[in-house]
Amino acid sequence: MGGVDPRRQVPRTDVVLADPRLQDAVARLGRPAVKAAVGAAQELVRGGRLSPSEVADAAVAALPSTAGGLRPVLNATGVVLHTNLGRAPLSRAARDAIVAAAGNTDVEMDLTTGQRAKRGRTALAALQSAVPDAGGVHVVNNGAAALVLAATALAAGKEIIVSRGEMVEIGDGFRLPDLLESTGARLREVGTTNRTSLTDYEKAINPATGFILKVHPSNFEITGFTSEATTRELSALDIPVVADIGSGLLAPDSLLPDEPDAATTLRDGADLVIASGDKLLGGPQAGLLLGDATLIERLRRHPLARALRVDKLTLAALQATLTGPETPVWQALRVSAEELRRRSLSVLERLEEKGIPVTLVESVAVVGGGGAPNVQLPSWSLSLPQRYAVALRTTATPVVGRLAGGSLLLDLRCVPPEADDDLVAAVLSVA
Repeated sequence: MGGVDPRRQVPRTDVVLADPRLQDAVARLGRPAVKAAVGAAQELVRGGRLSPSEVADAAVAALPSTAGGLRPVLNATGVVLHTNLGRAPLSRAARDAIVAAAGNTDVEMDLTTGQRAKRGRTALAALQSAVPDAGGVHVVNNGAAALVLAATALAAGKEIIVSRGEMVEIGDGFRLPDLLESTGARLREVGTTNRTSLTDYEKAINPATGFILKVHPSNFEITGFTSEATTRELSALDIPVVADIGSGLLAPDSLLPDEPDAATTLRDGADLVIASGDKLLGGPQAGLLLGDATLIERLRRHPLARALRVDKLTLAALQATLTGPETPVWQALRVSAEELRRRSLSVLERLEEKGIPVTLVESVAVVGGGGAPNVQLPSWSLSLPQRYAVALRTTATPVVGRLAGGSLLLDLRCVPPEADDDLVAAVLSVA
């Protein structure tokens, strides 16, 4: 006689769903999502890969923490602005602001008069206060959208003059020329890959010129026999200058001396500056437009601006980022190697006590997110066997590290100190 049919051992769905943890999950995530997780666990029992008594536990472990489906991850890669992990983690102030704005808000109403008001006026005021050199400000849904809006409003059917050395690819195969030409503008390339002079721009100006575009090549660096025309030089040509500074610094930062910032670029004469909100600023995904008040109003009133506008949650998070405490990005960039070594040693000791094969190694962290490619941040990492990588990425609290030299490196630079316990628990759970 054979053994008991596994299908007879599978606990009934209604019995599993009666587990208090799953009842709570139904209230948070909805019954269909929870029932699907239970069904997947039941299939594991049928395949002989799970004990019938473990179905509820497996279903609970498989469920996301929120109905959104995105899972919180511990970023132990040593890349501060990791695009695949959502770039800038928001501050507690920004997260609280999102929760507060999730219901009905005064996003477009003056509560004193009861009349319609300028959308996101308090967030825009915070942005203008952060960059007083800007005559006006506007916000759209990302940096590429900001550039598209500028090109459409200022140069559709006209020419945009841009250096060949600044014709960049911005990620995932999207190239600057394709993006700009999709707006109906024509590109007028000047100079060479490594050298572009002021004279090159002067010769290209004609009655069809819409504006000069100055792009900071933030995700690579050209060294050697190079030269470029500065924003200050270009501003003397009596043609609007649009500067895409990329990574989102609003003011100079001594840690990143080669990164352009909005305030300095405006003082150098740029008519319009474009920056990202979810990079070095440390806020939500957004495209920031700062500059001449007349130009900003022209962009704001363009029909395309309606399609590119941000929602109330982004406005709330942006304002909280601008007015709140230091962001996690700011903190991660500045945490000392000594502090990281101290924390890493503490984690290492706890793992070694449980027999985990772990060592401490010196490492280098980077800014990431297409910013400051030449900046290296001295750091320390926990080194584990490479086999831990997949298991840690797929555990209940996913931990994403960096593979190097046949090992998995876990850098605590971007892991909040209060999450060290979670990282230890994750490693022990997969050991």
